[in-house]
Amino acid sequence: MEYSILSDIGSKRVTNQDYAGTFVNRAGYRLFLLADGMGGHKAGNVASKLTVEDLGKLWSESFFDDGTPEETIETWLRNQIRNENENIANLGQLDEYRGMGTTFEALLIKDGRAISAHVGDSRKYLIREGQLNKITVDHSLVQELVDAGQITEEEAEVHPNKNIITRSLGQPSEVKADIQAFDLQVGDYLLINSDGLTNMVSGKEILDIIEREDLSLDNKSEALIRLANEHGGSDNITVVLVYCRAEDLENTSQEDRQ
Repeated sequence: MEYSILSDIGSKRVTNQDYAGTFVNRAGYRLFLLADGMGGHKAGNVASKLTVEDLGKLWSESFFDDGTPEETIETWLRNQIRNENENIANLGQLDEYRGMGTTFEALLIKDGRAISAHVGDSRKYLIREGQLNKITVDHSLVQELVDAGQITEEEAEVHPNKNIITRSLGQPSEVKADIQAFDLQVGDYLLINSDGLTNMVSGKEILDIIEREDLSLDNKSEALIRLANEHGGSDNITVVLVYCRAEDLENTSQEDRQ
């Protein structure tokens, strides 16, 4: 599977509280994870890193294969996200980590289908046939205003309160993840990113870079992060970019190619 993972501290921050990684289970299926931590200088780092490493380890030890129903994997994701929310919430009771939390994104490509889990305001996009399609809905105060018809999507992108999120891991109550599955096609790109990218770079700019045929996958990720920094780089910036080839969709448990 062809993919690129790149994270940058940005131009304004002194630490990087984003954390991303990819993990392969015992049947050879690859899971991509991204978390954007919050809650102070050290706490945000801990929440994001712990979440990705905990879920990644559990996935690496799993035996889900081509015979495993999607519903089984979706249930597994819900359960592990619920458990990790409790872990982060409990750790957040300590003075050193008080109030910490993290957004969470998971993406699995299996047999021509994508399974997505989403909590917070990091995002996933599907790029297909010249269109940038947002496949997650932000768990944010501003998104609630959009849903209520009080502001438009365009107004939401520049709203002063757009970074106030309403759902994250580390909450005292149970957190519900948005989980969905959808078909993939040859030539699709999947983008997972922290808000440090989309707060700085427009959808058109993202699409223009990803569609450039003269850039490798790593070069596309680098260009996205470079542009976010050129536009101010006010936050950490993390990009996970996946390209779907025919052989990947036919048998995603085969040996990966990065």
